[in-house]
Amino acid sequence: MKTIPDQTARLRLLPLAKLAAAPKWQLETIRALREASFLWVTHGQGRINIGGSTRGFHPHNAIFLPAGTMHSFHSMTRVQGVAVYFGTAHGLELPDRPLHLRLRDAARHVEVAHIIDAVQREMEGGRPKAHQAACHQLGLLAIWLDRHSHDGEEDGTQATPVLNANERLTARYAALLEREFGSSLNVTDYATALGVTPTHLSRACRASCGRTALEMMQERRLFEARRLLLDTNIPVQEIASKLGFSTPGYFSRAFTQAVGKPPSAYRKTGAEPTRLR
Repeated sequence: MKTIPDQTARLRLLPLAKLAAAPKWQLETIRALREASFLWVTHGQGRINIGGSTRGFHPHNAIFLPAGTMHSFHSMTRVQGVAVYFGTAHGLELPDRPLHLRLRDAARHVEVAHIIDAVQREMEGGRPKAHQAACHQLGLLAIWLDRHSHDGEEDGTQATPVLNANERLTARYAALLEREFGSSLNVTDYATALGVTPTHLSRACRASCGRTALEMMQERRLFEARRLLLDTNIPVQEIASKLGFSTPGYFSRAFTQAVGKPPSAYRKTGAEPTRLR
């Protein structure tokens, strides 16, 4: 796979209301981040797909996604809370599996809210060594996550459930797609690598996340195309090559059909109103 430029991930906090207002293509494309993230929901509800399994979230839910976890969001309306992006150089011992914690105990709500508030104060206070202090507060969050990752079902705390067969296959496909979406591999190639037929793979993907294998592949490629068009000056024909399209013309047609305007016109319109990264 050709190297695709990405922004340097740094520690940052994002209100969930802003996350929910992001363009639909940013929220609903199943993809993985190169950094860990933590979502603390205080109001509203929505759905999140984690590794092929879609489940709802509600107030007082805490969701942790290790780096490399395939996920997407759906129907995030009137959601409040905060998303913490750890960056890629935090140096913390974080859980190695996704967690979805439904916290019923008010004392636990206070614990996590206090830590998040402390991180936010440091990030926004402008004091000397604020970033270092914020990272120390994140260390407390890492300990909080580790403790609750061993709680089992106590007080409603639970980790992400075991995936069924369709979800496991979709998760394997999504992880492989995340590594190889810039190549010229097609669905048949991916299915062969996974030891199944293309029909079986697409059926599993549709059952797990409502998309065929081909739709997932096209969505991931076009997600990256939008990002590169908005965030870089890489020529359109080079973007087409980086993303595995056989010709710039084919890329332009696929992009126009999905987005409603050709790549060059999309780039000229400028950045979209709300960006996730």
